[in-house]
Amino acid sequence: MTHVLITSNQLGQLLRSARRSRQLSQLEAATRIGLSQSRMSELELDAASITAAQLLALTALYGIELLLQEKGDMQSFDQEW
Repeated sequence: MTHVLITSNQLGQLLRSARRSRQLSQLEAATRIGLSQSRMSELELDAASITAAQLLALTALYGIELLLQEKGDMQSFDQEW
């Protein structure tokens, strides 16, 4: 499924959903990528302060991809926020 993200809050929600689908606790996921549980909670509430390295580590851990494309190519998306 593809998601169009407009806000950092939406990114946090998507990361929480992906973590839960992998049946990982915040502590387990955080430990695997070198973060604290409190930092993981922060990012899931609002990912405004996530670093590129943290985002890429989480996408790898959760088995999801990050795709960037020009706005004009949005007609193929399954779901918009």
